[in-house]
Amino acid sequence: MSVDASNINIQNRRATFDYSFSDKFVAGMVLTGTEIKSIREAKVSLADSYCYLKNGEVFIRNLHITEYEKGSFYNHAPMRERKLLLNKIEINKIERKLKDQGISIIPLRMFISKNGYAKLEIGIAKGKKAYDKREDIKKKDIERETARRF
Repeated sequence: MSVDASNINIQNRRATFDYSFSDKFVAGMVLTGTEIKSIREAKVSLADSYCYLKNGEVFIRNLHITEYEKGSFYNHAPMRERKLLLNKIEINKIERKLKDQGISIIPLRMFISKNGYAKLEIGIAKGKKAYDKREDIKKKDIERETARRF
């Protein structure tokens, strides 16, 4: 059973609850053959993954891409560190933002582009406080109530 690759849209739902985002970027990824095959089957988990800067390059850690079922000894390690492909202007912008206290780079969603490449949407995030989260829950409840009435 395979999923249509153009419909792949894997989201990190927890991220929007835990963080508020200021900027968003779309990055390509350096992948192996079996990794892209697993992504096209939607066997990816963005939970607990994060990005970081190292020597002027952006990497993602804790991104779980399940091993490809039909892969032999060429299969990949599910939790390996992967390089993100951004241009220098975007990397410099991210680097400037990261100098502030409490700022992180969090992956928001993974999708397949029109050209067939796996893309990762990342966001510059600041953690929400508990009272901010409660306000978000109240807003969602109110929106749900009004949608039910009308």
